[in-house]
Amino acid sequence: MELTNKILKLKKEKKAVILAHNYQRPEIQDIADYVGDSIELSRKAMNEKDAEIIVFSAVDFMAESAAILNPEKKVLLPTPGARCPMAQMLTVDEIKKWKAVYPLVPVVLYVNTLASTKAYADICCTSANALEVIESLNAETVLFGPDRNLAEYVQRKTGKTVIPIPEWGFCPTHLLFQPEDVQMLKLKYPDAVVMVHPECTFEMQETADFVGSTSQMCRYAKESNAKTFIVATEEGLLHRLGKDNPEKQFILAYEDAICPNMKLNTLDRLYMALKEEKYVVTVPEAIARNARKALERMFEITK
Repeated sequence: MELTNKILKLKKEKKAVILAHNYQRPEIQDIADYVGDSIELSRKAMNEKDAEIIVFSAVDFMAESAAILNPEKKVLLPTPGARCPMAQMLTVDEIKKWKAVYPLVPVVLYVNTLASTKAYADICCTSANALEVIESLNAETVLFGPDRNLAEYVQRKTGKTVIPIPEWGFCPTHLLFQPEDVQMLKLKYPDAVVMVHPECTFEMQETADFVGSTSQMCRYAKESNAKTFIVATEEGLLHRLGKDNPEKQFILAYEDAICPNMKLNTLDRLYMALKEEKYVVTVPEAIARNARKALERMFEITK
């Protein structure tokens, strides 16, 4: 409790706002000003007119997006080693290679990408608005990176040709979920509703009553009359789901589905980052300018 009070005191003194992704540790979610998915949080930060510092407790690409969208604020990432493995899978060279093959095809990049690659995107999307973004484009074929499972999901739903770049980009945590585990849990909880993230495999999505992003899962669980849910996404979301719906039960579809990179952030590291104002996330202006266009175009489509 003492450390928590120190963080809150520092936050007030430094006019800081603390953002925590849905996959963060419970104690970090509890101390944050806002908890949500990456773009929800960046938009919140844009509306925090009085804040001078943003402490983004998440992974690298999320803090980069916050820095791109809030150039006048100091953005801190408590743990510089907190990197998203999937974001590292897509490089600028990979995009250039595919654009050479499909020069007239728009490039849609999942927000789970680094700023350097976003600079080559025509538009960005999240798992929550990917369908809306793809459908808004006047093109029957799109290049989509880096998550293959989300690309295939969008292709099935829109009927468009969605070419994944790289060919086998994936989230290591969401790949842990297997249909067999859901089948076993359904024997124990036959009335449970199954919620699956679109970063999971097609076979996992087939087991679902609902497929959606973390923010969509939160909304669906709140509006549903069901009392028990089997959840296929990183375990951190269960803390928020439980807080928002104390009368309902949430069971992780695979108990070891933990993103080690998200969990690198701790209260100690958050405190030190705020105290010493480290580690500052910076994006070169030329990259930030182009990446901002791709993000802002997404916001224009999904208000």
